Amino acid sequence: MHDMPYSKYFSGKINPSLLNLTHLTYLDLSNNDFEGMQIPSFLGSLKSLRYLNLSASSFVGLIPHQLGNLTSLQVLDLHDFQYEVDHGKTHSLLEVESLQWISSLSQLQHLDMSGANLSKVSDWLRVTNTLPSLVEYLDMSNCGLYHIPGGIANMTNLKFLNLYYNSISSTIPQWLYRLSQLQSLILSENSFHGEISSSLGNLTSIVNLDMSVNNLNGSVSEIFESFSRCSSGQIESLSLSDNNLSGQLTDKLDHFEKLRFLDLANNSISGPLPPSFGNLSCLKAVRIDDNNLTGVVSQLHFTNLTRLVEFHAHGNSLTLETTPHWLPPFQLSQLFLNSWHLEPSELPMWLQSQTQLRVLGMPNTRISGTIPTWFWNFSSQLEYIDLSENQLYGEVPHIFPSQFGEIFLGSNQFNGSLPLVSSTVFRLDLSNSSFSGTLFHFFCNNNSEPKHLENLYLDNNLLSGKIPDCFRNWKTLENVNLESNNLIGNIPRSLGYLLSLKYLHLRNNHLHGELPPYLKKCTNLTILDLSYNKFLGKIPMWIETSLSNLRVLSLRSNQFHGLLPYKLCDLTYLQILDLAHNNLSGRITLEVKYRIRLILGLSLDLSGNIISGEIPEELTSLIYLQSVNLSNNLLSGRIPPKIGDLRRLESLDLSRNQLYGQIAPSMSSLTFLRVLNLSYNNLKGKIPKSTQLQSFDQFSFIGNKLCGPPLEVNCSNTNGTVPQVADQKHGGSYLLEDGWFYLSCYLGFLFGFWSVLGSLLLNLP
Repeated sequence: MHDMPYSKYFSGKINPSLLNLTHLTYLDLSNNDFEGMQIPSFLGSLKSLRYLNLSASSFVGLIPHQLGNLTSLQVLDLHDFQYEVDHGKTHSLLEVESLQWISSLSQLQHLDMSGANLSKVSDWLRVTNTLPSLVEYLDMSNCGLYHIPGGIANMTNLKFLNLYYNSISSTIPQWLYRLSQLQSLILSENSFHGEISSSLGNLTSIVNLDMSVNNLNGSVSEIFESFSRCSSGQIESLSLSDNNLSGQLTDKLDHFEKLRFLDLANNSISGPLPPSFGNLSCLKAVRIDDNNLTGVVSQLHFTNLTRLVEFHAHGNSLTLETTPHWLPPFQLSQLFLNSWHLEPSELPMWLQSQTQLRVLGMPNTRISGTIPTWFWNFSSQLEYIDLSENQLYGEVPHIFPSQFGEIFLGSNQFNGSLPLVSSTVFRLDLSNSSFSGTLFHFFCNNNSEPKHLENLYLDNNLLSGKIPDCFRNWKTLENVNLESNNLIGNIPRSLGYLLSLKYLHLRNNHLHGELPPYLKKCTNLTILDLSYNKFLGKIPMWIETSLSNLRVLSLRSNQFHGLLPYKLCDLTYLQILDLAHNNLSGRITLEVKYRIRLILGLSLDLSGNIISGEIPEELTSLIYLQSVNLSNNLLSGRIPPKIGDLRRLESLDLSRNQLYGQIAPSMSSLTFLRVLNLSYNNLKGKIPKSTQLQSFDQFSFIGNKLCGPPLEVNCSNTNGTVPQVADQKHGGSYLLEDGWFYLSCYLGFLFGFWSVLGSLLLNLP
């Protein structure tokens, strides 16, 4: 081995001269960098070894079976924290094909193989019952296990068992509850199912129990009561979050007198928080968020919680009642009361006493009024502030948290000018309020100071004026949302300096001009939404060549003209394309590479243009399409015969065109359709029969020469036309004035575009 200059670890090769140390009993090579070499098999010849630690040292490949020759070994640590990434998947660097060699380690007391890949072990039936019985510590977390090794049942001395983050899908075996020496049991992030047994109380030595993130069920009160008074008095950490637990909390929580960490989040626990909660005097951190808890929580619930540091209780329907001058016994660092109701309905004065608080979450707590002056001084110690979705009003002064911070004040009633924000803020949400004035002072004051802001939400306010040309020192911005304001003018040149920009939302303003070429410098753009403005000119070719990472492109309701850009098919990752309500012309052209590369496309809206020609057959190859709107154009020809191949289609609008012929019979295969509009074309013949097509009313088909259900026209009359219900009621062809039609189109757009966009955003990397 050799020591790398300026490094704190060894690297290179392990010299076989180690074998000269025939009496070596202790070898620790952990936390080094052996550059992807295999664990040397000659280590199995160090027969005197009692301790071998090779963890976190960049070993790769098979674990050599020669380690089974170390019959005096008492501690073996092979845990591995490093993973290779392959197409978004991770896997271990260490591999195991057989565990037979472990059965030879008869003196082994400590075995850590966490992170090693055991999924390829082929001899489980022979080795699971021969694991060394003297083992007290066993860690097989993140090993790709599909079941619990049965040999664990023989480890009567076992004190620590960690099976975290495997793929075990079974009930918890009864023999596991008989390991009465267990002090720590970690089964989290698997697929365990079934009811948690009352035999849990047999774990009389348990101190740390973690069964979180599984599919377990049971009554939470029965689980607590299953512990004897003896065992409950020694438990320090209890994690049962992200399961299917129900029922109410027991009022005997004070039996858990040593409990320091309690996690019951993301279950279906109901009822009140019992007063005995306030007797957990050792409690440091608690998570009861996202349950169905109701009732009043008073100061009495915190009487003896002098050590409480973290309190996560958001997503319940609890009410906190405190007196104005209450002085809490604790010093919190994190507090989440999202969706609680505070009494009185104002920002609690007792927050001032929390000098260690760094994280504060109180959104949707119905607090109202202006934010008191003391809070802005107090906020300088916070790293995270969330007071969104309340009824707060008034002006917001300058915001200067002490460290890199996240501030969420959106969905209130604040007014006045935007506040100046410290360069330490990296996420700021002031959306959905009544801020007014221009953006100039926000972006341009102190512009020589580099900013660290990454996410900025100023949408849905009353901001006006131009977008200032002051973005040179905002180069860390990744998400800018200025939509639904009263902004005017062009997109500023300095926006081209935002090389990290991924999401740009400028929709629903009064912006104008052609799309500037400097926007093509923002090559990381994933979402570009410029809809509902007054942009004009042709859609530039550089969108296809420079913005190749786009997943959402919305230029809806502007004044673009010219031919429909056929090279948009070069946007490999495009999932939503909305060019509706412009003056685009020409034909829809889909090349072969478009059919192959754009298979992820979810929504296509070209409605309200002057596009002509036929609907290309290639469109039916985009099998993941969920929404298509080509209405109000000059399209002619037939509906593509293979349109039924779009099996995932949920919204289809081809109305107000010049399509002719019969409705393609394959359309009866579109079983997911929720919105359909074929009205006002030249279609004729019988409407194909299917449960889905007949579920729509006549407004989906009027203005054609169609017959059969859901229309009242009998197909025996080959010249039959749709009854002139609309004409009689609305005076001819002015169906666009029909409220139902507007509603249908509106709902179709919302369903086919924004619901898809929402699901897309959830899956963005």
